[in-house]
Amino acid sequence: MKKPEIMCPIRDWSSLEACKDYADAVYFGVSDLSLRANANAIKSGELEKFVKKCHGYKIKAYLTVNSVIYNDDLQKAEALIKKAKSAKVDAVIVWDPAIIDLARKYKLTFFISTQANVSNWKTAEFYKKLGAKRVVVAREMSLKQIKEMTKNTKIEVESFVHGAMCMAISGRCVLSSYLYGTSANCGYCAQPCRKEWILSDPEGNQVAVEGKYFLSAKDLCMIEYVPELIKAGIMSFKIEGRRRDPRYIQTTARCYKEAVDSYFDGTYTKDKVKKWKEDLLGVYNRGYSTGFYFSKPGKEGISYEKADNASVVKKVLAGVVVHYYQKIGVAEIYLNHGDLKIGDSIAVEGPHTYLEQKVCSMEIENKKVEKGAKGERVALRVDKKVLKNSNVFVLKG
Repeated sequence: MKKPEIMCPIRDWSSLEACKDYADAVYFGVSDLSLRANANAIKSGELEKFVKKCHGYKIKAYLTVNSVIYNDDLQKAEALIKKAKSAKVDAVIVWDPAIIDLARKYKLTFFISTQANVSNWKTAEFYKKLGAKRVVVAREMSLKQIKEMTKNTKIEVESFVHGAMCMAISGRCVLSSYLYGTSANCGYCAQPCRKEWILSDPEGNQVAVEGKYFLSAKDLCMIEYVPELIKAGIMSFKIEGRRRDPRYIQTTARCYKEAVDSYFDGTYTKDKVKKWKEDLLGVYNRGYSTGFYFSKPGKEGISYEKADNASVVKKVLAGVVVHYYQKIGVAEIYLNHGDLKIGDSIAVEGPHTYLEQKVCSMEIENKKVEKGAKGERVALRVDKKVLKNSNVFVLKG
């Protein structure tokens, strides 16, 4: 069996820094023609530079061009595909036939997005004949169905193993457009399924339901079933989360990378799984389920009482980096929001920065201190370079 790749979501440059030690590949979009258009901090003009950075880390770079394509988008789409070719992206993730045609025209490797809702091996074979190297299977497929697909076709199979689940079929949702006028299929989902809803009858009586958030699906988590996923022939483990913070991206990448490596070197154990689950509960999540892998989810797959972050670890803003002294590896931090003390676990985040470490050494005016109070400036020894204006968070939990 071939070791599957770990494929991580990218929100911005700091996301790449967060997962560079664990990811085999990353997927990302630019502001145009992506289903996370409002989350993409990688600009089209930065595409070549970003791909080069990925390749410098020996990470494959996959560009998503997976929104609905209208007539007015065709010229823009061709320009983006040409730019992707010039930037030497490793593949584009697509589903619209017009974009498939463009990828073929410019001889770009292409994968079929989950938006195509590929749910059987005959459809996978159809795309293989068109020239696709890989299909991202529909999230509604069971593990048994995926096994049947990998047995009957030679095309690579990629599947989501972790992250948010959508109430609609492979993300084909019209609720956002209907209620808010912003299209999920064009990258601007307003996430109505995460809102609090009330059911009532014509007389105004409220109808009893399980909870306030009866449309909010729990996140997918398959860390306990990595061996089964590998045996099913899945070639790429895809982590969802292009809107999530670098800490989430780093932790999920590390846990799934360690799990895959442990399986192949024979050290995958229940104790390790328990620790990975604890770590995953410490980053952004809405509660966890196994999605459609083993059965169609019922009410146990819905987070009725909470639609936002259920993480046991909270990020509390403490301050901001005002200077970095490269020769001595020290950052000056203005504590404009909270206190900081020796032993705190911190995360430093900026558009191009991500660092997670413990506070081991701190000074105020060249004197060692145990604590810095809100309003003070402290000198903090850091494990690697951080950039000015990066935020400093204390991790509590």
